[in-house]
Amino acid sequence: QVQLVESGGGLVQPGGSLRLSCAASGFAFSSYAMAWYRQAPGKERERVARIFSTGGTIIEDSVKGRFTISRDNAKNTVYLQMNDVKPDDTAVYYCRASFANIYWGQGTQVTVSS
Repeated sequence: QVQLVESGGGLVQPGGSLRLSCAASGFAFSSYAMAWYRQAPGKERERVARIFSTGGTIIEDSVKGRFTISRDNAKNTVYLQMNDVKPDDTAVYYCRASFANIYWGQGTQVTVSS
């Protein structure tokens, strides 16, 4: 019933751009704070960006100035726009919803390589 489905990952060259999408269903999307996390091999999962139900955002320092998060409540979708990507951005990117419950997507692989 509850689903978070990420898409848009893939292989991209350093300096390039990518837009990830997370399509949500089965819960009151507009009430939930949404976030993007990432996890590289051998590393802990880390948060990269948050967007609240009010539309306010917090971007982590590691990606500030390069990544932006947005949401479209009419489409029940949250986005992560990734610009000027770097090899260190390589990771599985996960979508997370939090409010009354916490939900995670299955992740989408982003590989930054020349």
